[in-house]
Amino acid sequence: MDTSPTRSLPRALRQVPGRPSPTLEDLALAAGVSRSTASRAINGGDRVSPEAQAAVDRAVLALGYIPNRAARSLVTRRTSSIALVIPEPDVRVMMDPFFAVVITGITEALRETDVQLVLLMSRTNDDSARTLRYLRGGHVDGAIVVSHHESDSWARSLAETGLPTIFIGRPWDMQADVTYVDTDNEGGGRLAARHLAGIGRRHLATVAGPADMTAAVDRLRGWTSGLAAAGLPAGPVVHADFTTEGAAAAARRLLAEHPDIDGIFAASDLMALGVMEAIQAAGKTVPGDIALMGYDNHAVAETASTPLTTITQPMVEMAVKAGTMLLEEIEAPGSHPEPVIYSTELVERASTSVAPTASAANA
Repeated sequence: MDTSPTRSLPRALRQVPGRPSPTLEDLALAAGVSRSTASRAINGGDRVSPEAQAAVDRAVLALGYIPNRAARSLVTRRTSSIALVIPEPDVRVMMDPFFAVVITGITEALRETDVQLVLLMSRTNDDSARTLRYLRGGHVDGAIVVSHHESDSWARSLAETGLPTIFIGRPWDMQADVTYVDTDNEGGGRLAARHLAGIGRRHLATVAGPADMTAAVDRLRGWTSGLAAAGLPAGPVVHADFTTEGAAAAARRLLAEHPDIDGIFAASDLMALGVMEAIQAAGKTVPGDIALMGYDNHAVAETASTPLTTITQPMVEMAVKAGTMLLEEIEAPGSHPEPVIYSTELVERASTSVAPTASAANA
């Protein structure tokens, strides 16, 4: 006995290969409801009886009906798309695993929805202006912004548009009406200082991140306060971008100017790889001569030639949270007025596992 949904349909409405796609009128006729009721049922309207909704659902299945997204947008005023804005050059986005992790987390948050992710990269002023026009143009329902810089005006510009927005990382402009997801970067910096001081290293330095990014500034602030709490001087500070190459160049200058260093904190794991290269090129060892720490706990920390001690940054969890918060903000603006801050943890590996060598200790 045929119990398929198409059995009760008129022959003219049954799904047949080669026949034009069914229209909304076909759907309404098959479900035995009005066109407006069918429209509300497929667009999630709240004025549809359970019986009518069930009839429309059966007809959708039977006809193989696919909603017209353009028409649906006119009804719901939704695009079923959100933007991920990354104010960084294309090359850095493609090379840094941080961004792949962010995209993975946001995609996970969208998995059970019909919402699509649009990636927007803009670093120059012209790119930023063009991206902002796109966001203002009603092409997306909300935006997530990550890796922003002090010169960027994203927080205030997006707040002025009224577009639901979540930042990953503390925005510079705290007066703007936006919320964010972040890790306790200052606490992570303190944790790094405490650990290196705790294993007996006394000549400490840091390869800090860009001074125009809040994550780098907060980690450096925590590092400095952690050294003070351990009774140690602030020590040398050099800045680099969050890349292996930039950190390697900064570390070479650092080691040339301060040959007595016996411990270095790099503001990211990718940067720590560059610092490790510079240490080895200088004829020194990790951790025998110089103990080394990173930040993020990326996969590269565990697979480095000398596995890296690091500070956790739960980026997948943070990105999933940002995506979930944005979906909730789209449905109920103002539902997340407070930031969400994740705690940090120390992950010890071989790069800080032994006491300094006699030569380093006596330097």
